[in-house]
Order: sequence, then structure tokens, then C-alpha cells
Amino acid sequence: MAEAPVLYSFRRCPYAMRARLALLVSETACTVREVKLADKPLALIAASPKATVPVLVLAGGRVIDQSLDIMRWALARHDPADWLAGDDTALIAANDGAFKHHLDRYKYPERHAGEGGGDPPAHRAVGLAWLATLDERIAAGGFLCGARRTLADAAIMPFVRQFTQVDRAWFDAQPLPALHRWLAGELATPLFARAMRPRAPWREGDPPDML
Repeated sequence: MAEAPVLYSFRRCPYAMRARLALLVSETACTVREVKLADKPLALIAASPKATVPVLVLAGGRVIDQSLDIMRWALARHDPADWLAGDDTALIAANDGAFKHHLDRYKYPERHAGEGGGDPPAHRAVGLAWLATLDERIAAGGFLCGARRTLADAAIMPFVRQFTQVDRAWFDAQPLPALHRWLAGELATPLFARAMRPRAPWREGDPPDML
């Protein structure tokens, strides 16, 4: 039996979250190593010097250390829900680019004070405009790329979730009915519950913990 790939992950990281979602929906047998970001294991650094999660180490030694590449690799192997039909590269790039830029400065203004990050309400307003765009797409079909969940939903949802957690009362009051419904539905799926199962930080010698 072939050795299972190893995924270095961090439960709350949106990039790692979307990688886990794709690995689960593709039914990829995978060992998870939960990373404590303040004490990254040497095995992670050896596999990928950038040492940021997620990192997937395949049985033959190949390393995939970008979350979207992990998603596409897993779904190219097995895609029973046809997630790749909704691989909207432009939409995902806008999420990972401009929206993530403003999300970081809204959520962590102290980290970006010297680079225009000292005005959280302004960054929140730009983020809200992006969410309004998503709301329109979801209202038209139910999901981001039509009538069912696809890769785009799984790739973008963790970042929308992170945005909502900065000030949940404020977010809940925003007139984004389709987005609210979509996000609540995504967070309530058994798939998301499996992806978010808590794990203790991995240490060398620990037994395999399967995704």
C-alpha cells in the first residue's frame, strides 16, 4: 500500500482550510500534521523553506506548498463532486489579492501601521464592497459559480469567514442576504466540520493522524 501524503496544516489558517476541504472532498487519504506557528517543526522547514502552511509532501518526495495547487492536485486525481467545474481563476485571484490585502489590514491593523494599515474602517469598507459583489453572484445562482458548491466556494469561503470574525455584530447587520445564507450553509456542512476537527500540535514520533 502506498504511503499517504503528509499535510502540514494549521486549523484556523484559511489557506490550510481550503486545502483540507479539497483533500476531503476528493477522498484523498492524507496524514495531517498540525503546526504550532510559534514553534514550527524542522520537518516542515526542511520540506518547504518558506515554512508557511499548507504544505503537502507526497509519497515520492514531491512538495506542493501553495493551497490552490494542493486543491487542484487533489481534485485532478478524483473529483466526485465536480468541483473543478467552478475553478474561476479570476474570482479566486481577486479574493487572494485585493480582498486579502484589505482583510489583513482590517483584522491586523497593528501589523500594517507603517504601510497604510492604520485605518481599519477604510479597509473594512473596501472588503464590504467585495462581499457585495459575491452577494450578487450568489443571489443569481445559489453559489459562486452556479447552482452548487464548487472549488471557488471552498477557496473563498475561509477568507469571508475570517472577515466576519473581526466584528460579527457589524457583519450580521450588513444587507447581504445571499452571502449570509451561503456562508451559514457552508459552515454547517459535515465537510466543514471534518475539515475543522481540532488536533494537537504534531511532534516528531507522533502516530499518523489521518484527515
